[in-house]
Amino acid sequence: MPARARAMSKLRAVSGNRIARTLIGVIAGMILGGVELVFLSVAWPARLIPAARPVADRCLAGLVALERIRLATWLDHDTSQSSGGYGFLTARAALGVVGGYGCAAGLFLGGLLLFGGLWDLLRGESDPVPLNLPGVKVITDSGVLGLTSAVAVLAVVTLGVVAVGAAERRLADRLLGPSSRELMRRRIAELTATRSGIVKAVDDERRRIERDLHDGVQQRGVALAMLLGRARHSPDPVRTGELVAQAHTESRRLLDELRSVAWRIYPTALDELGLRAALAGVAERSGVPVTVRYGLAERPVSEVETALYFVAREAITNAIKHAGAHDILVVLTEDDRTVSAVISDNGEGGADPSGGGLSGLARRVLALDGVFSVDSPAGGPTTITATLPKDPPCG
Repeated sequence: MPARARAMSKLRAVSGNRIARTLIGVIAGMILGGVELVFLSVAWPARLIPAARPVADRCLAGLVALERIRLATWLDHDTSQSSGGYGFLTARAALGVVGGYGCAAGLFLGGLLLFGGLWDLLRGESDPVPLNLPGVKVITDSGVLGLTSAVAVLAVVTLGVVAVGAAERRLADRLLGPSSRELMRRRIAELTATRSGIVKAVDDERRRIERDLHDGVQQRGVALAMLLGRARHSPDPVRTGELVAQAHTESRRLLDELRSVAWRIYPTALDELGLRAALAGVAERSGVPVTVRYGLAERPVSEVETALYFVAREAITNAIKHAGAHDILVVLTEDDRTVSAVISDNGEGGADPSGGGLSGLARRVLALDGVFSVDSPAGGPTTITATLPKDPPCG
């Protein structure tokens, strides 16, 4: 209970702080809206004069910059990469003046009622006030009535402040958004970054395959060749038989190693049987209990299915190898537009998202316009989440 009480107290403090900041932003918006209305009443006629257009455009840019600062500072709305015009300023000025005046007037009225009620109660000179309601007659005094009315008015003002703040943010999203050129520039930058990330991920995967072949398959191949060479040159038939038996054992290990490397590169079960069967194979090969909860109604498209598989497999491998986990849970869910994989374990935590394996997964997910996150505090637990669109962009 103490922990829950502290959490609730912290939540109330954060909510109160946010409402206070929004109120300041709304009042500032009312003042700025008045300035904008004056500017608009002058700027529209001035734009008919060619020589006055540059001045009007500079003033417009300055007012939009002030709006961006106000939205970011008091309404927690980032519009630093946005641009706006006369349409935004007209709608914003009207909303700011009307909404800000309503909130300011309500706040002033609530303050008067609160002060008057407290003054009457403290002086002890409250006048009786009869309230005739349908079927009920109540007699109260002016002090209590003032306090009650103040609480009601301030509650309405609070709701109004939240509503005006939400309207301000929505208006900024609609009319203060980035231009089509800016959107194209961002998309090009994003595609360039993800393309470079995929190239790096492919190179990292090739290096890993080369290490697997060199440290595993190649070493066993060399051992097999040496055993066969010794058997070929051995004059003792009994010794030759022993060497051949060892070579046979080594060849079976070599085949197992080849199958393991091939499975790590890309499991055939993923193409033939789907993601559920492939993850079941990962769980069977794992050295610790792995629970897979498969909640997908249909099989994802190939690119998404492959990405989800490798995210789950790499997360399981890291949990066992680096975190010392003893229990791993894989949950796959979907909604109308996305599919998600959440892998959690009870290991030691402290996973580094910038590490080779996890950063490669992040690049793979981002290349499909997905979202990849790692939550791994020291001491655990670790939760890795990958959310991908059902219809990713074409390569």
